[in-house]
Amino acid sequence: MIRKGKTPRRPPPKKPSNNQKDPVGVYCRARPLGAEDEECCIEVISNTTIQLHAPDGLKANRNGEFKETQYSFKKVFGIKTTQRELFEDVAKPLVEDLIQCKNGLLFTYGVTGSGKTYTMTGSPGQGGLLPRSLDMIFNSIGPYQAKRYVFKPDDKNGMEVQNQVDALLDRQKRDSQTTVPKTPTTRRIDPEFADMISPEEACKADGVDEDSSYSVFVSYIEIYNNYIYDLLEETPFDPIKPKPPQSKILREDQNHNMYVAGCTEVEVKSTEEAFEVFWRGQKKRRIANTQLNRESSRSHSVFIVKLAQAPLDADGDNVLQDKNQVNVSQLCLVDLAGSERTSRTRAEGSRLREAGNINQSLMTLRTCIEVLRENQMCGTNKMVPYRDSKVTHLFKNYFDGEGKVRMVVCVNPKADDYEETLLVMRFAEMTQEVEVARPVDRPICGFAAGRRQRNQAFKDELTRRLEERGGPVDGESPTVLNQLLQSFPPLPPCEISGPNDDVTLPRLIEALEKRHKIRQMMIEEYNKTANMLKSVLQEQDSNLLSKDNFIQEQRGKLGEKDRMVQNQKNEIDRLEKKSKMLEYKIDILQKTTNIYEEDKRSLQQELESREQRLQREMSEKRRMEARMQGFVTDAKLKWEKECERRVNAKQLEMQNKLWVKDEKLKQLKAIVTEGKTENRQPQRPSREKDKVPAKRSASPSPVPTGPPVRPLHRRSHSAGGERWVDHKPTTNVDLDTVLQPNIPNAIKVNAPNEKALSKCDKYVLTHQEVASDGEIQTKLIKGEVFKTRGGGQSVQFTDIETLKQENPVAASRKRRSSETGPDGEPMEGDWTDVETRCSVAVEMRAGSNLGPGYQHHGYPKRRKP
Repeated sequence: MIRKGKTPRRPPPKKPSNNQKDPVGVYCRARPLGAEDEECCIEVISNTTIQLHAPDGLKANRNGEFKETQYSFKKVFGIKTTQRELFEDVAKPLVEDLIQCKNGLLFTYGVTGSGKTYTMTGSPGQGGLLPRSLDMIFNSIGPYQAKRYVFKPDDKNGMEVQNQVDALLDRQKRDSQTTVPKTPTTRRIDPEFADMISPEEACKADGVDEDSSYSVFVSYIEIYNNYIYDLLEETPFDPIKPKPPQSKILREDQNHNMYVAGCTEVEVKSTEEAFEVFWRGQKKRRIANTQLNRESSRSHSVFIVKLAQAPLDADGDNVLQDKNQVNVSQLCLVDLAGSERTSRTRAEGSRLREAGNINQSLMTLRTCIEVLRENQMCGTNKMVPYRDSKVTHLFKNYFDGEGKVRMVVCVNPKADDYEETLLVMRFAEMTQEVEVARPVDRPICGFAAGRRQRNQAFKDELTRRLEERGGPVDGESPTVLNQLLQSFPPLPPCEISGPNDDVTLPRLIEALEKRHKIRQMMIEEYNKTANMLKSVLQEQDSNLLSKDNFIQEQRGKLGEKDRMVQNQKNEIDRLEKKSKMLEYKIDILQKTTNIYEEDKRSLQQELESREQRLQREMSEKRRMEARMQGFVTDAKLKWEKECERRVNAKQLEMQNKLWVKDEKLKQLKAIVTEGKTENRQPQRPSREKDKVPAKRSASPSPVPTGPPVRPLHRRSHSAGGERWVDHKPTTNVDLDTVLQPNIPNAIKVNAPNEKALSKCDKYVLTHQEVASDGEIQTKLIKGEVFKTRGGGQSVQFTDIETLKQENPVAASRKRRSSETGPDGEPMEGDWTDVETRCSVAVEMRAGSNLGPGYQHHGYPKRRKP
């Protein structure tokens, strides 16, 4: 089985490139207020500027200030602007372009009640843009209209040209229908649209091609809920079960232009007939709105005027039978739906969905305008979402360069419409920044100009001659016949006197022969003249052909020049676009630079403030350091004095003890060596004499010979039968000394806990620290364990034992033997002989585990003064 391949899509025809662009013309029209005492929020400043100010009671920003905003348009029309003045500035150029085979799009935009329908349609005596446009078209092409049905739509957005016979048959078929009147001038005009335009306000376009024939076709559609309905479609009415209208679809013709498939196109021959067709569609729209219970302002109405024109043939009598020579241009007049928000409509159910669809279509229009503006200003190539809405999809060709686009923004100055009017103004301001390619001119026909006038002059001359002769005789008029008769010789008398008259007949024969010769001469002269005229005509044809060739050659050269100019224009447009893009980038960079400069200034200020704060903190720190240094110095001096006082007190105590021991030893020596010695009273060293008096300290001085503060807490008791908690932290360093505290029957823990304390009544903590001379000393901090009222245990510290390890390399603490007192006796603390050291050993308590040089001191805990 062989499959047929798909037919390739026909490439779009190459349109003549034209980079000349015009911005979308946006106009603004303000309607008068409904009541004189009503608040107004719009002010017309000039013929191009309008100003909006927030009404009383409405806060335009968070600070409660009233912002006044100005918007510029191509032209602003105030409340005193007439319909004629509006038409002259807005619609008349579009009608002139329509006659010159150029398309145009005109739509009105605004909220409901802003005057869109009045601007587009008008009222009796005050016709709007639509009736004035139709009147201008027929005033311009009236004498040059083709007969009805000469142009016929081909249902594919194109036009065909029928011959005279087919057009005549179609006219007879139309005339035979009883429902359609024969002549539009004899029917009664509807009073609703009568006298729309006064005769003195009629206008006419200049530059109409007289060598072409024209026909006007109109169609009227409505876009509601994103569905397209034909308002001119003739459907049978069923009163029992009315049939809803059928929606139409959009299609693309061979030139890639969008059109409504199956839409009714009515050929009209006068302004009254065209406006009657429009009014018939309006009535059908009202009936549909009544049946479907909807508002007319919630749908878009589109009135399309098509103008078909084709050149006359070489004789200037009939339309040229060539479809390729038919030019079709159209003017779309669009009355958009109201652009108010759904919350303001207070609609529910289907009405709410209807308002949402309307706003969605208008939002799509705004989005398309935004994307077009971004593509043109930034040089991007984003896809424009035309297909998201039927309105934008139908008119996408206009924004792609198929014609001019004009918009009339209608505003209501009352305060209630301020917020909606603000949105309308923003959209209009953005729309006029979009540029649309300028449409190209139509091709010029190759026939000579003035064909219609020559044909008409020939017909007038023929009619005059027929009137002079009263009727045709051998194709000659009476005047020509008399001149020919006068050029012949006169005939002799033709009366025969008798049967023997032999003169009359020969004379008549001779005259007739002369006349025959003259006739033959005239025929030869005529043929000669005809041949000469034919040769002249042939020569003129050859000259005309050579001129045509020359014209074609010049056109080719002109085309080359046009292409060169077009290339230069393309280059200029590219450079302009690049320049715009660079300007846009420069603006962005300038803004970024400004932002960075602002950040730099703010950071610089913050840095300066932080430096100042840091300087203040540094100065404060220096003051605190100086203050703390003073405190440290004072404390150091204080403790140095305290240490000096304690050392002096200790030295004095030891000197007193040594003096007592020395006296005892001397007495014992005297008893041993001598039986009787001289009774001599020893002198006790004086404190004032031997020591520099120390400053009084807040801590109590130790008693020289007194017992320890707590004699019950001695080391000998730690070896008794009490139960101890031996707390040795894991951070202690093993000194590997000979003398180590040994506590039998003790619970050794790394951290005290309630279980261990409940089983013992004594507590000892082994603490190590670095002494002032850099050596490690161990302290045994002892305490008693008591039970508290809450059932727990409490430790009261009662005693501290100090174990110190000394380095033998350090300076010896032994006193020199040469140090003697003023009386020749050794000074306090001398260790000069064995007896003295032995006496010290004898004085040690029996049973003590400490060796020589170690003594237990139990000092009470000092409190802060």
